[in-house]
Amino acid sequence: MKIEVVDTIRDILAHEWDRLSDGAPGAIFVSHAYLNALHETDCAVAKTGWQAQYLLAREDDDALVGALPLYLKAHSYGEYVFDWAWANAFEQAGGDYYPKLLCAVPFTPCTGPRALSKRGDVQTALIDAARTLAAKMGVSSLHALFPDAEEAKRWQSSQLLMRQGVQFHWINHGFQSFDAMLAAMTHDKRKRIKQDRRYVAEAGVTWRTARGAAIDPNDLAFFYGCYEGTYAAHGSTPYLSLAFFERIVRDCGDAIVLFIGERHGARLCTSLCIVDGETMYGRYWGTMEPLKSLHFEACYYQPLAWCIEHHIQRFEGGAQGAHKLARGLLPTATYSAHWIANKSFANAVDNFLKRETAGVLHTLDELSESSPFKANAS
Repeated sequence: MKIEVVDTIRDILAHEWDRLSDGAPGAIFVSHAYLNALHETDCAVAKTGWQAQYLLAREDDDALVGALPLYLKAHSYGEYVFDWAWANAFEQAGGDYYPKLLCAVPFTPCTGPRALSKRGDVQTALIDAARTLAAKMGVSSLHALFPDAEEAKRWQSSQLLMRQGVQFHWINHGFQSFDAMLAAMTHDKRKRIKQDRRYVAEAGVTWRTARGAAIDPNDLAFFYGCYEGTYAAHGSTPYLSLAFFERIVRDCGDAIVLFIGERHGARLCTSLCIVDGETMYGRYWGTMEPLKSLHFEACYYQPLAWCIEHHIQRFEGGAQGAHKLARGLLPTATYSAHWIANKSFANAVDNFLKRETAGVLHTLDELSESSPFKANAS
C-alpha cells in the first residue's frame, strides 16, 4: 500500500471514492459529489483558506482503498470546534498557530467517517500518514473534526488528544405521527410545542416541501436570499454560494429536502435539510420576516414531521443550541482529535481538555435528566 497527497479529487471516479464510505452514517458529506461541489464552486479552496491536501491510499495494483479529506488551513472559520483560544495562546507565546492541518468536511458540523476505508488497517495508516505529513510540513497542529465514536478511538490510539462536545439529536421511537410524539412528551414540553405551532399557524403561515429534482430553481434562489439574510443579521457573510446549493441539488439528488413557508401566497421562509440513509440533518434556514416561533417550526417541527412520515430514524439538529432539548432533541456526544507539535503546548492543551471533558460529561448528565420525554417513552 502507498499513500499519496493530492490537491484535488476531480480526477477520481466518483464510484471509486464513494465505495470507501458507502453505507456509513453521514457518508453523504464525504461523498465525491458533496466535497467536489465545495471545491468546484470555490467555497473551500486555497484562496478561502482551505487548501486541499487529500491523502489517498492505493494498493500495488493502483486500486483506491482509502482516503482522508485533509486541508491546510489559514484560519479556524467554518469548523464548529472552536480553537480560537488555543490559537491566541500559542501566538501570544511567540508561535505561529497557522497554518494547521485539518481533517474535516468544510462548514459541516455533522458526525461521520473521516478516515475513509472499509479496512481498519488502512484507516490507521491514513491517520498515521496525516500525523507524519503534519510533522514534515512543520505546521503547528493536526485536527480531525466530528469522526464517529468508533473512528475517534482510532485517532486516539494514534496519540491524538480527544475532545468532546455536545449536539442535540432526535430519535424516532416508532412514532406514527407528530401528535404521537407529542403524546410521549411531558406536559410542559408538549404545551410549549403546541404554543409554538399555534403562533405560526395563526400568523397565516402554510408549508410545502420539495425534494431533489423537484426543487424549483426559484425556490432555491429564494432560499439563498434567506440564507444570506441570516448571516447578515449577525454581521457576517455566508461561507457557501448559490452555485454550491445548485450543484448539490443537481448532484446529490433526493438527499436535499427544502421546506418552504408561505403567507398570503408569498414565500416567507425556508429551511434546507439533507437526508442520508435513516438520518436527516438540519443544515440552513432563513426568513424574510421574523415571526414568533417561526424558527422552531421551520427548523424542527416541519423536519421532524417529515421524518416521521418517511420513517427516518434520526434527526441531527446541527451545532450548539440547548433550546433544542425542549423541542424533542436529546443531548449527544460529539468528538474531535488533536495533535499539537509543540510538546509544552500539547501538555497545556491536554490539561485543558481533561478539565473541559469533565465539564462536558457533567453537562451531558444534567441535560439527559431534563429529557422532554416521559420516563417510559424513550
